[in-house]
Amino acid sequence: MWRCPRLESIPLVVACCWMLLRASLADEFDEEQYGVRYATDCEVCKVVTLELARTLEKTAGRHEVLETGYSVEKEKKRTKYAKSELRLVEALDALCEGLLSYNIHKERDDWTRFAPGTSETFRALEGLVAKGVKVDIGIPQELWHKPPAEVTQLKTQCETLLEAHEEDIEEWYFHRQEKEDLEDHLCRRHFLRRKDQACLDVKGDVETMASNTEKGYQDREDL
Repeated sequence: MWRCPRLESIPLVVACCWMLLRASLADEFDEEQYGVRYATDCEVCKVVTLELARTLEKTAGRHEVLETGYSVEKEKKRTKYAKSELRLVEALDALCEGLLSYNIHKERDDWTRFAPGTSETFRALEGLVAKGVKVDIGIPQELWHKPPAEVTQLKTQCETLLEAHEEDIEEWYFHRQEKEDLEDHLCRRHFLRRKDQACLDVKGDVETMASNTEKGYQDREDL
């Protein structure tokens, strides 16, 4: 049966409640105070699956044959690199760290705000600096191209996702990649099964977006 806490324990209870409240409001506070909007679970899964699929596609054409097994009594097992565990491990090992090359493109509102390349905002600022205009945005210029808070958090979110769903990724890689898209398997069927999936319907490709950003800015410079 529940009992009223003793008086001396009330400050501790209040402190715990305050810490929980602060944690629940952290993202909202960051966005309102500093303009920081961390990736949603849907955005994380979208970016991770796109990057993993893109990395695997780059190595799909390698024709090496790997030999494994060290027993003198058995013949070494031969496995094509394109279907090997090594290929998957190499792709996953570099995946989250590679997201630090991303930037936040605040001119976009959906998941495509996470993409490689310099944002239009910072390109415009660099253009002003190059013309001798003094620009003060509260951030030293040498830090303009450091990964923003959203991107460093995206890396952490990526690591958490991969750790929690390692078996689901392996299941897709070894048994389902010929039958099912990675995004459908990992995001719709597993990670986002009971969560918002709206961002998955927004089409886009990180390489194309980065290229379009560069081209659009260059076109404006040429005017």
